[in-house]
Amino acid sequence: MKLPQLILSSRNRKKSGEIQDLLAPFEIQVRSVAEFPNCPEVVEDGDSFAANAALKATQIAKLLQQWVLAEDSGIKIDALGGRPGIHSARYSGEGATDERNNEKMLEELAGVPDDKRGAQYVCHVCLSDPNGQVRLAVEATCRGRITHQPRGSNGFGYDPYFLIPEHHRTFGELSPAVKQRLSHRARAFERFIPQLVSLFQAESS
Repeated sequence: MKLPQLILSSRNRKKSGEIQDLLAPFEIQVRSVAEFPNCPEVVEDGDSFAANAALKATQIAKLLQQWVLAEDSGIKIDALGGRPGIHSARYSGEGATDERNNEKMLEELAGVPDDKRGAQYVCHVCLSDPNGQVRLAVEATCRGRITHQPRGSNGFGYDPYFLIPEHHRTFGELSPAVKQRLSHRARAFERFIPQLVSLFQAESS
């Protein structure tokens, strides 16, 4: 049975790579929206991870008339009232980079003790059909704590500062194989993939 092709709405190569690795065992052909140069950047002006994921999925789906998977994720830090949240990728403003975002985070957490540096990564996954209708949506989180110094060079974004206390390692120190079991993205896709496979099998039957 040939399952439908799936387009990932993300142009982030590391994020796309993680998602493709998670989907690889299920024989679903996955392509990145970066392969479609005529696709515009979607304005992420939603007020939640769910809203932004839906925007990215439905707008690209209608444009390409294909199934599109989008996810919106970020980090919510307790001591910052949940910031940066949906603004995680653009936290330091125009032209934001991982380095500048992390610098701003550390500045805002200056003087905050370890027991007050709790945080959680959030991932919301959304699937749109070729007509621009949301067919699946799943959200998951991963709790941790923000370190004072970067640790490890794996991952991306805030990973070198996001400590998983029970493993005594940051996402930057954990191997990709271990992160694929623990992360917010892994947990979201663990719920999402069985629903996706069932839906695609039903559509192809």
